[in-house]
Amino acid sequence: MTNSLILLHEQDDSGILRLTLNDGARRNALSEAMLAELGAAFAAAGNDPAVRVIILAANGPAFCAGHDLKEMTAGRAGPDSGKAYFAMVMDMCSGVMQAIVNCPKPVIAEVTGVATAAGCQLVASCDLAIAATTAQFSTPGVHIGLFCSTPMVALSRNVADKHAMEMLLTGDMTPAARAAEIGLINHAVAPEDLRAATMLLARKIAAKSSMTLATGKRAYHAQRDMPLAQAYAYASGVMVDNMLARDAEEGIGAFIEKRAPLWQDA
Repeated sequence: MTNSLILLHEQDDSGILRLTLNDGARRNALSEAMLAELGAAFAAAGNDPAVRVIILAANGPAFCAGHDLKEMTAGRAGPDSGKAYFAMVMDMCSGVMQAIVNCPKPVIAEVTGVATAAGCQLVASCDLAIAATTAQFSTPGVHIGLFCSTPMVALSRNVADKHAMEMLLTGDMTPAARAAEIGLINHAVAPEDLRAATMLLARKIAAKSSMTLATGKRAYHAQRDMPLAQAYAYASGVMVDNMLARDAEEGIGAFIEKRAPLWQDA
């Protein structure tokens, strides 16, 4: 993967890929260009065996301000008042959010500033999130007559209904400490400690078998909306297949023999 002007790529020897939103002039808005860059980046990372964990970070005071409203407004010039254009942008955005969820690599959001509307959706779509104590989150569409319906999908899969509805109905900013309390993020840390805390978590995960992580992430999302009996039947099948994998045999053997496992990622 190569850097673009608006999305930076940095990968270290441990397999941690850092994707950094770099369009500070537009508060890292999810423009058409940004959505295209993110979609391509997650597709490539998902298929790259050298990538073990992905960190999604941002430069500038805003993590992500959501959709580019100036770009969206310009789309109204079409003969259908923008309907086809709006549908295309929403489809692109939904595709990126699903690409994060479906990516076999764990994705960690590292949030330095405000994450609003689809920017909040971006954080909620990641597997894990660590934010600076100065970060804030909101779904403020109600302020401009536009309910945050697509951010609602990711938000409602992270926090309890009452908390999600409060954010959606009021549009108020949620401080990082409160976001951690309700489960939108994992931890809120001092701004100067944010990168180190994120890297510590990423390295811990990167040290695991990538086959095991991919198996678990896929199974987690598949079972969560199943009825209980169906979920157990499905998860039992996943466990059987997982037990037959080389890394499970190696990991169990290493545990019994009291040594470090040698992962083959298979």
